[in-house]
Amino acid sequence: MRKALVTGGAGFIGSTLADQLIAAGVEVVIYDNLSRGRRDFIAEACANRGVEFVQGDVLDEELVKRSLEGCDTVFHFAANADVRHGFDRPKVDLEQNTMATFVVLEAMRSAGVKRIAFASTGSIYGEPNVFPTPETCPFPLQTSLYGASKLAGEGLIEAYSHGYGFVGVIFRFVSILGERYTHGHVFDFCRSLRKDPSRLRVLGNGRQEKSYLYVGDCISAMTLAMDQRLEPGTVLIYNLGTEETIVVDDSIATIAAHLGVTPELEYTGGIRGWRGDSPLIHLDCERIRALGWRPTLSIRAAIRRTVDWLEENPTVYDELEAA
Repeated sequence: MRKALVTGGAGFIGSTLADQLIAAGVEVVIYDNLSRGRRDFIAEACANRGVEFVQGDVLDEELVKRSLEGCDTVFHFAANADVRHGFDRPKVDLEQNTMATFVVLEAMRSAGVKRIAFASTGSIYGEPNVFPTPETCPFPLQTSLYGASKLAGEGLIEAYSHGYGFVGVIFRFVSILGERYTHGHVFDFCRSLRKDPSRLRVLGNGRQEKSYLYVGDCISAMTLAMDQRLEPGTVLIYNLGTEETIVVDDSIATIAAHLGVTPELEYTGGIRGWRGDSPLIHLDCERIRALGWRPTLSIRAAIRRTVDWLEENPTVYDELEAA
């Protein structure tokens, strides 16, 4: 890999990946419309020689195509990550996830770039009957528009790989934690406790059970998988997560203990936090482990590190309120 385009490259995971690629000597084009990404996340990266920042919408095919000049690989992270409110704005997932992936693939085809790493999601499994859930698990009914839109993106990548000789490496993440984290349950709980440390509203019954992964471990898995020599037409799919899970109540306990607060919990009730929420997400990650990858942080350690970063960067709360 000599030069890579990272869509969503000013976001939480994308900017962390860009830093890692730069450290490995890869030239990087960071592409982001800054709707959720942040300039401060990429300020240090952009000070490096061989790094370019392009501010633009991923639906702009001509701009994406121009940004691909000299690239041999695309890391496609740009997406709507607001899973919770998908049913309130269903068109957003279609446009920013499915259509955006199509636009990126078409721009790649025009530019002659045929290697893509795709940030998918464990949500594509809906509510499976097999836990831990392997990549080969049959798909049940889709329960979120986010998951459905990402699954459609996977299908497009598979078709382009078959029809045009692309190489597609698809990563189905659990939720990611760590530095630069700006949305999700740890963010929401920390923001609420910052306003009122005596009380915390919890969506659902507090028993939803999920796996989480530290962002540094996520990036190391991706770069390891992308270092393989793969023949044109190849599609590989990897689950990325940990062997452990945590329930919401225990996550809250970890956050509260780290902050030194003891809030009274108020539950909204039900086994789901919102429409489309999966009560249990636990992925089988033996396929990526077979390459020699192992996570370095436990879920609780990743939560504590995330809380520390949020405490050190409280302006992320203010900016969300102002948006």
